[in-house]
Amino acid sequence: MNDKLIIAGKSYSSRLLVGTGKYKDFNETKAAVEASGAEIITIAIRRSNIGQNPNEPSLLEILPPSRYTLLPNTAGCYTAEDAVRTLRLARELLDGHSLVKLEVLGDPQSLYPNVVETISAAKTLVDEGFQVMVYTSDDPIIAKQLEDIGCVAIMPLASLIGSGMGILNPWNLQLIMERVQVPVIVDAGVGTASDAAIAMELGCAGVLMNTAIAGAQQPVLMASAMKKAVEAGREAFLAGRMPKKLYNASPSSPTVGIIGSTRK
Repeated sequence: MNDKLIIAGKSYSSRLLVGTGKYKDFNETKAAVEASGAEIITIAIRRSNIGQNPNEPSLLEILPPSRYTLLPNTAGCYTAEDAVRTLRLARELLDGHSLVKLEVLGDPQSLYPNVVETISAAKTLVDEGFQVMVYTSDDPIIAKQLEDIGCVAIMPLASLIGSGMGILNPWNLQLIMERVQVPVIVDAGVGTASDAAIAMELGCAGVLMNTAIAGAQQPVLMASAMKKAVEAGREAFLAGRMPKKLYNASPSSPTVGIIGSTRK
């Protein structure tokens, strides 16, 4: 089935995007990423070494840019100024790489997005030629504003970062998908494979996750489960589910001609 995820003009076979934090070591990181089948890998520039610390192991040794699309992100940034500065550094470290993930947080407890600072940073980054995938709230008005600014993907939370609470407001996600034309990718809150499948069944273009895999008892096995869940959810969306019929059962087998029946 030729069903590609297209972001900023580039196509991807996998609709699962994964992060690189919280693993016990680089070997586990590499194994989980490979099991996930992900092609886009997000990296927290403030917490990961991609060359800025020459005396430390670099993530680029196990996740080479020749194989993966690296997605530098601004995790840990609480102002537009910090986020813009961080992504400028990432562009230098990655030889002009322009595809980035913007997230500007509101507070360290909830990690809820600060949409005012996010909009400000998005305007600056787009003006500077960055291709911005943006983490935001599930507010459809803000989502549309970010698309109008020029962001190449809208990434609303399903629930709080690292909470594992799953999709708490599917209705808002559907409103966002109805209003924006760029890919809508669920970012944050996925806890297990069924959450990822539900996001895809709703019609989301993809799912990004980190803690759901890295925080599992067996991260590599969970990465494999997430791969299958995203694929199954996408196929179910494309297939189109049967209509729901409240209090109106419909047998799956024919009732005409059964033994003992007088029906013709």
